Amino acid sequence: MIKKINPLQIGVDLGTANTIIVNHERVLLNEPSIIAIDKRSSSIVAVGRKALDMHEKTHYNLKTIKPLKDGVIADYSAAEKMLREFVSISGNNKYSLGAKKFLICIPYYTTEVEKRAVRDSAQAAGASEVFMIHEPIAAGIGAGVDIFEPKGHMLVDIGGGTIEVAVLSLSSVVCNQSLRIGGNTFDKDIVDHVRRNYNLMISEKTAERTKLALGAAIYDLEDAPPPMQVVGRDLASGLPRSIVLTHSDIFLMMDKTISQIEEGVLKTLEKCPPELSGDIYSNGIMLTGGGAFIRGLAKRLSLKTRLPVKLVQNPLLSVMQGITKCLNNFDSFQHVFIS
Repeated sequence: MIKKINPLQIGVDLGTANTIIVNHERVLLNEPSIIAIDKRSSSIVAVGRKALDMHEKTHYNLKTIKPLKDGVIADYSAAEKMLREFVSISGNNKYSLGAKKFLICIPYYTTEVEKRAVRDSAQAAGASEVFMIHEPIAAGIGAGVDIFEPKGHMLVDIGGGTIEVAVLSLSSVVCNQSLRIGGNTFDKDIVDHVRRNYNLMISEKTAERTKLALGAAIYDLEDAPPPMQVVGRDLASGLPRSIVLTHSDIFLMMDKTISQIEEGVLKTLEKCPPELSGDIYSNGIMLTGGGAFIRGLAKRLSLKTRLPVKLVQNPLLSVMQGITKCLNNFDSFQHVFIS
């Protein structure tokens, strides 16, 4: 049976770091979750990648805002403006800006107040109906898990603002740990460590580039990346200065946060029913999200849990792929949505 695709149904992965908008198999937009606003007129200057280029480089009359923090909306007004602009941009891609069904991904621990903020933002952006799906379920579907079967599947989804550790079975989350840490926490760890130990102030963007180039979860990497020069402002003299960092330096900076991920995984396993524990013992743990690319993370978690840990096929896009599958089979998955 050929399923009829409704062009007015769109899926939104409203992430702390990036927002992705899809229409079934088409990715309409994939942009950083940030907006630049003129302080005098409150008008939008830029959104997405253009706004990110302005971040930490603005003058007095211009400010950049990241509306989401820890996976939820922290600034409703900015989030509404950003989402409306993103929908407008994606709508220019052969789709009308008429009434739409929105399917939006949210963290599992999201409160009713936070859900209402997401719903209100989507309706202000032009949605006629708003459905939500929990992030671990969307990530599991995108990773190829048959969520309908009575079988345990464990995944660790490392996003920009949240980390979801969950065991899925029978279309739901059986046990989980939602950690309000993520890729942005690693950036902050690097900024703080460099300031304390090198008396050098670096930007968030520099910390992120350093994390991507040198980030490591274990000290001894088989294929270690080359050292990297990092430039910032000397806190004593106020002058620009550079230092050279290696992957072992970044390992020390990220170690505390990675230990929290380990703790979250262990706590989830402790709460897991015995029958599902047997399934996880056989299937292992799936690692997804942008943070899954941290060098040596799968090996470190495997050593800690004594279970196989593997990256899913497209860790960065697994949530988006899950939303796409839900849109393509809307009726079949509707019972896992939050209306």
